[in-house]
This record gives sequence, structure tokens and C-alpha cells, in this order.
Amino acid sequence: MEIKTVAVIGAGTMGSGIAQVAAQAGYNVILIMENLQGQIPEKDLPRLQAEYCVRGIAPIGGSLDRLIKRGLIQEADKKAILGRIKGTVNMNEAKAAQLVIESVTETLELKSSIFKDLDAICPPETILASNTSTLPISAISSSIKRKDRVIGIHFMNPVPVMKGVEVILSTFTSQDTADTSKNFVKSLDKEPCEAKDHAGFIVSRLLDVLINEAVQCVMDGNKPEEVDKAMKLCCNFPIGPLELCDLVGADVVLHGLETMENEFGERLKAVPLLKSQVRSGALGRKTGKGFYDYAPRQ
Repeated sequence: MEIKTVAVIGAGTMGSGIAQVAAQAGYNVILIMENLQGQIPEKDLPRLQAEYCVRGIAPIGGSLDRLIKRGLIQEADKKAILGRIKGTVNMNEAKAAQLVIESVTETLELKSSIFKDLDAICPPETILASNTSTLPISAISSSIKRKDRVIGIHFMNPVPVMKGVEVILSTFTSQDTADTSKNFVKSLDKEPCEAKDHAGFIVSRLLDVLINEAVQCVMDGNKPEEVDKAMKLCCNFPIGPLELCDLVGADVVLHGLETMENEFGERLKAVPLLKSQVRSGALGRKTGKGFYDYAPRQ
């Protein structure tokens, strides 16, 4: 099956990034911000459609502006890329896509509900993919019929920069679905890494454990900046594990560890300081404070 149109569900950091790289590769993209159909009066839909679309697509424009400044693309390229992205708040528009990539909050109930809706909306041959970082694909797709057309396509943050993409096959994923998905990833100038369908797959399973142990080092009395410096200078890491925690979000790391603890047991239990960071709202860059302070200087 040839993929011409890609629908992306969710316009957060990851969803917008996926929409951008797909449009840059020449695909038509339907960026679905939020499914408001049937939830609000019809008369309010046009206003909210415009508002949500501006909010969802604006970060892509900013990202493309940075590429222009670096001389990697031209202003005309930006216009063409944005012209291939259609923003909407109507999930039903996903029926025009040959590949749908869900990229919403890491909540099994929410993702499962979206997949159930997509199963009813999209043609039988459409591939339904999840950008989940930890939740098993078999769990997300448990209530839908086309299990052979379901797969995990896990992009890394920031999507336009990171080369690797995890491709997760469930027990039911067909070879055609796997091959088509891997070819799609390659068409974005990225490299697919196949992973088994266990909680956390490969990347989150290893990274979250590293971050968790780095947090334990802070609990043991080490300064965050010394932990990160040691890993960068002694192990050639491009970014320290605590800096990475702040980038990803302590809440995301905690959720991943809790998901994996449920599957693998106590050895993946989150340390108390990580839970405390989440409870206090010190999630990292997105809240202005984590293991480091990101508040703007006065």
C-alpha cells in the first residue's frame, strides 16, 4: 500500500514534530488537534477549529524558521511544507489517511478509546500506529478488529532532530504492516529500530532506568550538575540523565517506570525523589523548574 496522506492525532510537542517531518518528506498531513465533534454546539466549531489549528501549527512554523536561519531550507520550502498540513478538530477526517499516528497523553484508556474510534472511521487497510513510549501495543489495540494493521511507531524528542524511530510489532502485526511502516520511517530520512512489544520497548526501558538511578544518586547526596557532568565527560553522553529528565518531564519518566514496574516488577520501581518532583510540580522545562531552574532571568 502506498502512503500519500498521514493523519496525526494530537498536536503537542511530539504530534507537531511528527506532522512536520512527514510534511517535509512530501506527505499530505491531517493534524487532528482535538476531537470536538459532537461535544460542542455546531455553531462554535468554526471558531474553535481556527483557534486550535493556529495553536497546533504555530510551533511547526517556528521550527521551520530555525531551519531557514541555519540555511537548511528556504522561505518557499516553509510555505510548501505548511501548505501540506491541514489542521482540524474532527477525528472523522482521519478516514482520508493511509497511515494514522496517535500521539496523545500516555494514558491507556485514552489511547484505547481513540483506536476504537479510528477502527470505525478508517478503511480496513489503513495502518493505525501509536507513538507511545511505554504502553504495550497489544494493550492499546485489544478492543479493535484490525489487530494486524496496528503497530507502534515511537519517535524521539525532538522529532525533527532525532534519527532513530522505534518500530514495535505486536503478536498480531502483519509483515506487510511492519514493512510499510519501516519504509515510511526511512522515507523521513530516519532509521527504524525494531522492538518487541513489552512495556517500555527498548529506549524507554533503558533510559528510564538510567534516569531513575541518576535521581537515586541525587538522593544519596550528589549534586545534579555533578551527576550530569560525570556522564557527559566520562561516558561521552550528549546530555546528562537529569537534564534529559527535565527535557522529557519527570511525570513522563514516572509514568513510564510505573508502567514497566507493573510488567517487570520491583526492579523498575521509581525512587522516592522522582515521585516527590512530580507531586511538587517540578517537572522540568515545561514547568520552569525540575532538577535545574528554567525560569527566565529578570
